[in-house]
Amino acid sequence: KGGFMTRWSLERIAAGALIALFSGAAGWLAHGQYQPAESMARLSPLPRQAAVAHAVFSPDVRRPVEVGAEHEDQLVAWLSKRMGTPVRPPKLGVLGFELIGGRLLPGNNDPVAQFMYQDSSGQRLTLYVSTENTSNQETAFRFAQEGKVNVFYWIDGKFGYALSAGIEKEHLARVATAVYDQIERK
Repeated sequence: KGGFMTRWSLERIAAGALIALFSGAAGWLAHGQYQPAESMARLSPLPRQAAVAHAVFSPDVRRPVEVGAEHEDQLVAWLSKRMGTPVRPPKLGVLGFELIGGRLLPGNNDPVAQFMYQDSSGQRLTLYVSTENTSNQETAFRFAQEGKVNVFYWIDGKFGYALSAGIEKEHLARVATAVYDQIERK
C-alpha cells in the first residue's frame, strides 16, 4: 500500500515538473512576441536616434538647421550626394507644417538626413531619414515615445524613416501617413 502511494506521488511530482518545464520553455520562446510597441522600439535604434536628434536641434532658435528652406535645391543636392541616394523633403503645408530646412547627421555607419518643419504656433517636427536599416524588412508603422518626444517610424525599401515631435500621437500619425503617401508616389 505504501509503495502504491509513493509511486503515485512520484508520478504526480514528475508530471508537475514536466508541465512546469514545458511551460517555462514555451514562455521563454514566446516572450519577445508579445511586447507592446513601445518596448519593441528598443529593438531598433531608429526611433531613439531620431528622438534624440529632434530633442537636440528642434529647440534651437538661432540655428535649428544647417541649410534653410530658402536653399532647398542645394539642401536636397547636398544630402543626396552625402547619403549616396536621392532624398527629398515631403511637402507638409496642407497639414500646417512648412519646411525650415535640414541637416546632415552621423548615423551608426552612414550619414543620416534630418528635415525640420514648423507650424504657425512654432511647434516643430523632424523627419529623420536613414539608409542604415536595409537588413530590416519590417514595413509597418511603429510608435515609440522617448521622453516627451513621440515618434512614428517605418522601413521602406532601403530607407528608414522616423517622424518626431512633441505633438499628440493622433496628430503625428496623420502627418506620418501624409509623409508615407508622398514617399510612395515618388
